[in-house]
Amino acid sequence: MDYHEFVGEVQHRLELPGMDEAVRATRAVLTTLGERIQEGEATDLAGPLPMEIDRYLIEADSGQRFDFDEFVSRVAERAALGDDESARSEAVYYARAIVALLAAVVPGSEIEQVRQQLPEDEGFESLFELVGTGDAFEADVDRGN
Repeated sequence: MDYHEFVGEVQHRLELPGMDEAVRATRAVLTTLGERIQEGEATDLAGPLPMEIDRYLIEADSGQRFDFDEFVSRVAERAALGDDESARSEAVYYARAIVALLAAVVPGSEIEQVRQQLPEDEGFESLFELVGTGDAFEADVDRGN
């Protein structure tokens, strides 16, 4: 998958009006995820991604310890969503959709390693709600289209 396909899929999944918004959402989620997981895992997760996107994971200040509320706050701020409850809900949705897209692009073992590095709480576990939901895009990726 190349850069334009990835960003286009983010735009489609999040129903965003343009590529700029999709890039901002991608950067917000992947940078924040990259900050929360260990550096080696961020690098492994970034490997299969287009280089224009993998840098969000690789260049993040990895290994930080923060809870799910802080994760959501960082995504909302970076995606310029605001700081009210509606913005937080949208940030969670962004994170879930982009994690699901990652799961469709990277090996399942990488997603599982990310999952294991995050605290076992309801918030972080919710990031994986859309993983493996069998949407049409995932089926296309599995068939190599």
